[in-house]
Amino acid sequence: MKTRLWISAAAAASVMTLAGCAGNGPNQNIGLAGGAVGGALLGNALGGSTAATVGGAAIGGLVGNEVGRSSDQRNQQRYYPNNGPRY
Repeated sequence: MKTRLWISAAAAASVMTLAGCAGNGPNQNIGLAGGAVGGALLGNALGGSTAATVGGAAIGGLVGNEVGRSSDQRNQQRYYPNNGPRY
């Protein structure tokens, strides 16, 4: 039981560290954090080891980051289509 607590604490600390990245859109940060947590849970459920948990968090974070970035770009184009220099 203590091992799972430590794994959960390490995963939460990793997510908080990665979510603090500045310069990203709001959906990208949320996608990163949510993907890392979901990936860690899934990795732990499927693999049951620390390596599976960390690997799941890394893969989930990357996937969530890309999904969030895509959503931020779509929102930027949809709601601010003429943002840019006008000559």
